[in-house]
Amino acid sequence: MIRLESVAMRYGQGPEVLRGIDLELPSGSFHFLTGPSGAGKSTLLRLLYLEARPTAGRMTMLGRDIATVPRRERPALRRRIGVVFQDFRLIEHLSAFDNVALPIRMAGESEIKVREYVTDLLKWVGLADHMQARPSTLSGGQQQRVAIARAVIGQPNLLVADEPTGNVDDALAVRLIGLFDELHRLGTTVVIATHNEALIERFGHAVLALDEGRLTRHEGRA
Repeated sequence: MIRLESVAMRYGQGPEVLRGIDLELPSGSFHFLTGPSGAGKSTLLRLLYLEARPTAGRMTMLGRDIATVPRRERPALRRRIGVVFQDFRLIEHLSAFDNVALPIRMAGESEIKVREYVTDLLKWVGLADHMQARPSTLSGGQQQRVAIARAVIGQPNLLVADEPTGNVDDALAVRLIGLFDELHRLGTTVVIATHNEALIERFGHAVLALDEGRLTRHEGRA
């Protein structure tokens, strides 16, 4: 699915945020990404969901060298990636339902299927009574669940999540990681950044650890 070879990343003329990253994520694997604040986790995720490009090294995804993918082809590649952002990035003038529906509507899904899929997913994440609510009227935890539903609605090839359980209680955190686990069993490659060691231990997937921009640990089953 993804291969990084001697990848480094810096912003502008600043110091390297990532350095010497060698990493292979097989198709259908599940990895937790951990490390202290400032270790480079969010930057690595930005590379994985194609919001940034490495400043050194080589990165391939789905058999494509990211440095040589034409600009016109990048949107189609991005549509194969589901992302849960730390700051949600919901569209304020759209309801929860329409935020979640956006990816599959853009993909051309019929409105009948849109209603079926979105309704089922919002029920699953506990938002059956908030489908028409706008993001500003929802709590942080509710907005997080909308963001997660939007990321997984299209069953992407790759799902990347930055602290997806940071605004929910422990019971819902387990339930949400369980949803990611179900997608993984269906073949989706999953990478989740988290500080929650209890979740990491409970689900037992492979662990990537970053410290000061370097990959210091890559262990466990994928």
